[in-house]
Amino acid sequence: MDMKKRRKKKQRIFWLITACTTSAIATYYYKYIYKEPCMTSHQRGEDWMREILNGHPIRCVNAFRMESRVFLLLCEELQSKYGLTPSRNMTVVEKVGIFVYTIALGLSNRDVGERFQRSGETISRTITQVLEAICGRNKGYMGLARDVIQPKDRNFQFIPPQIANDTRYMPYFKDCIGCIDGTHVAACIPEADQLRYRGRKDIPTFNVMAVCDFDMCFTFLSVGWEGSAHDTRVFLHAINTPTMNFPHPLQGRYYLVDKGYPDRLGYLVSYPKIRYHQSQFQREAPTNAKETFNRAHSSLRSCIERSFGVLKKRWKILHQMPQYSVKTQIDIVMASFALHNYIRINSVDDPLFTVLERQPNYVPEDETQDELEDPDENSNSSRGTTSEMREVRDNIARLLWESM
Repeated sequence: MDMKKRRKKKQRIFWLITACTTSAIATYYYKYIYKEPCMTSHQRGEDWMREILNGHPIRCVNAFRMESRVFLLLCEELQSKYGLTPSRNMTVVEKVGIFVYTIALGLSNRDVGERFQRSGETISRTITQVLEAICGRNKGYMGLARDVIQPKDRNFQFIPPQIANDTRYMPYFKDCIGCIDGTHVAACIPEADQLRYRGRKDIPTFNVMAVCDFDMCFTFLSVGWEGSAHDTRVFLHAINTPTMNFPHPLQGRYYLVDKGYPDRLGYLVSYPKIRYHQSQFQREAPTNAKETFNRAHSSLRSCIERSFGVLKKRWKILHQMPQYSVKTQIDIVMASFALHNYIRINSVDDPLFTVLERQPNYVPEDETQDELEDPDENSNSSRGTTSEMREVRDNIARLLWESM
């Protein structure tokens, strides 16, 4: 009897161990080895891309914010010039589609993965690859952005046609080469670090300084500053840091800037404490030379505000940034500006540019009024140069007033 009991006890222990072992193996298998297919839609990302690119033109504009011809040209250049390569299971066209679709609609990796039937890991890896081709962070920033965000002519030999062909600005602003302004772009920052990113808005932002020409193309970009950084600080860092390759105005030329920037040689500001914005002249015309100058200055400088307007209407990600690392967010902002320029250069009939060109005084709703100057920084930076630009400003004001 004792032998039978011991034998039955051993059998029970054996089967208990066997059951536990089998259960552990099964759990491990289903958790780490067997993966139940998640993306099972019959319409894969590549099929959807093909349908969009070959379908009605407006579908491509809605999905990728550009014409199919421009999109395919972008894919070709990113592959042939900037090192973006296809993988075993994904073409370059789909990779670029994933990235552009993400920034156009401001979607999370999960939403984009569902649209393209790809895993979150694949979407994240693809976005990193396309960002590297556009921004070139790991190659000394030798990507598409470097080639498209720059002046067409660094010597500024010619008067911009937007000035030369407009009697409101010619010959008064014939030496003007562009505009400088800042804008705030939404940032997704950990709560512990948010304070320094909160500036003129109630949400964490990046303070982005840009230079643009009168064709609504950006010619310089400084991105990555916290939202609390003052415009003057961002500006002085940009023009005084040789590695940033700022396109300095040559002798006798200048940029238009608002009163948030220093009054320096080569940078023409408006008259302070005088009516300035176009809306302030709707009921009453200018009554003196200074107001006449400010109205013309505001009208001409609105070019950069319209450029920011096009940029933010096109790329919704700039309003609500998903949870990426800060470096990735900065690269996304840079890529948005680069693609803005790329579309402007390669698409004559782009709908957004066409609509906004017809609104010469357009100011985007999310742009705030000019900041007040930082007295300490402006007084130090403008020493020895203010009188020269004041003379330029006074001469233009006098000529404009006499012509009325």
